[in-house]
Amino acid sequence: LGSLTRYDETAVTTDWQKKLTPEQYVVTREKGTELPFTGIYLNNTEPGMYHCVCCDTPLFSSEAKYNSGTGWPSFTQPHGSCGTDEEGTNILRRPDNSLGCTGTEVICRKCDAHLGHVFDDGPPPTGQRFCINSVALTFKPSPK
Repeated sequence: LGSLTRYDETAVTTDWQKKLTPEQYVVTREKGTELPFTGIYLNNTEPGMYHCVCCDTPLFSSEAKYNSGTGWPSFTQPHGSCGTDEEGTNILRRPDNSLGCTGTEVICRKCDAHLGHVFDDGPPPTGQRFCINSVALTFKPSPK
């Protein structure tokens, strides 16, 4: 007997290597990091929303973006957060020991894409610094 569910794995599997550029693939699917000060969105100050490059889910508002001086786009909080409550956001946090010390990885809630890391050295009001790779994002300007 086969499974009673009609789950078709081929329908939900995406060929990320065909959909993404090599750099996007390494960062989002293999947890890579773009070189500092090279990202297309590092100095972007236009109002709008940053989306996941893999699944187009909205992740960060330009209103939460700031210049941290670290070389990557930085945000004080994810889009949809309410204070410290991130239940309404499209990101998840995961423990990460790959940096040589304990850190916190930030991934897309919808497709598990690696976005970057979050640190506790950000400005008020959250004290958080979401350090996100530009290649993990697409930007959609606010309508004028």
